[in-house]
Amino acid sequence: MIKTIILAAGEGTRMKSNKSKVLHKLLNKEILSYIVDASNLEDSQTIVIGGKNKAYIEENYKNVIVKEQKIGPNYPYGTGYAVSLALDLINDDDIVLVLNGDIPLIKKESIERFLTYHKKENNACTVLTTFLKDPKGYGRIVRDKNGFFYKIVEDKDASKEEINIKEINIGIYAFNGLDLKESIGLINDSNNSQHELYITDCIQILKNKDKKVNAYISEDYTEFYGINNKYELQRAEKILRRRVNKAYMEEGVIMETPEIITIEPGVKIGKDTIISGYVKILGKTEIGENCIIEGSTRIEDSKISDNVKIDNSIIEKSKVGKNTDIGPFSHLRPKADLDENVHIGNFVEVKNSFVGKKTKAGHLAYIGDSDLGEAINVGCGVIFVNYDGKFKHRSVVEDGAFIGSNSNIVAPVRIYKEGYIAAGSTITKDVDTGALSIERAEQKNILGYVEKKKKKDLEIQRSKDDK
Repeated sequence: MIKTIILAAGEGTRMKSNKSKVLHKLLNKEILSYIVDASNLEDSQTIVIGGKNKAYIEENYKNVIVKEQKIGPNYPYGTGYAVSLALDLINDDDIVLVLNGDIPLIKKESIERFLTYHKKENNACTVLTTFLKDPKGYGRIVRDKNGFFYKIVEDKDASKEEINIKEINIGIYAFNGLDLKESIGLINDSNNSQHELYITDCIQILKNKDKKVNAYISEDYTEFYGINNKYELQRAEKILRRRVNKAYMEEGVIMETPEIITIEPGVKIGKDTIISGYVKILGKTEIGENCIIEGSTRIEDSKISDNVKIDNSIIEKSKVGKNTDIGPFSHLRPKADLDENVHIGNFVEVKNSFVGKKTKAGHLAYIGDSDLGEAINVGCGVIFVNYDGKFKHRSVVEDGAFIGSNSNIVAPVRIYKEGYIAAGSTITKDVDTGALSIERAEQKNILGYVEKKKKKDLEIQRSKDDK
């Protein structure tokens, strides 16, 4: 069995944040989640070494085992100590994969190739390496005169010659279970500038025992980009965005501005859909074919059918039927469910409501806690008044109804088929089929009002002047 140990207990002080480093997000997903997903291999178990973030990881990552690395003067430091906390879960015949928790760009395919090499070579330990032009901060891979792996030296412990080496230790290792347990038990000295117990000490111990240790070189260094501060977080996100958006375009999605489009990995998008502008598509979203999504649109945890147009709008936990158009500046709040050929226009908000086929709400309306049938016209300024200050209530509008501009529909009411609400009405009672409902004061025209007002205002002004 493969046992994956993810080292995620570091405080990440260089992030200058109250949040654990591995819980910062790239494309709306936490750093740690990328590594957990990449290491989810066949016949495997994942163990996360957490710190102060332990409770959060246990709550939000149900498929992993969490071990706590306590920090303080009474506890050792370093990767060697962190790995040792998982030894009670390691069997002698397991293959143990050790990953750092701050390398979210790593791919599952790369991990699988690495482990295949480890098994094929029958190594006691295999070190994953790559080359960097600027290797500052990374441990260097030192090879012997024949080019074979010799040792790893940490950046702060490297000699003048070693500091110029470009091949680096990524911080990913594969061990045979028994070899790891035996070697880690022999780490009893912290002879380095950081006074820590390094997992790399295990490698030297195994070599001293004539165990087979090899280094496997990965050519794509971008997969192992480590994150230590928020600038590096931004750079990693840029790399990931390019990778994710390229994959969608190769599957038939059209992106006019891919460098500014944010799509969370796992989102589904159909072919010939066009995306442009500062669009964000997040969560468990599914988008159909031939859609147009533009402007500063954000879609989260929603299902969008084919041939939908969305312009500068926000859609959250909602459903949108075929041939519907939304926006600009519309907002679908959670549980908005739009059927086919619906029009939701400028500054219209829909929440916890069903809107039937061919129903239109062109502008400046609020539809909340309501069920609307087909071919309804919702006029400008219409408000579905759903809250009485303590409880929410629901209204129903049947097919073919007409809701005149600036009307208030005070729930709970039912407007029956082809009911007609006159503009400016406040409706508090049911409206019968085909009935016209008017609820407003009778208009009065007072002749000569303006002339009388002018004379009165003039008299008031003269009185003030006399004083």
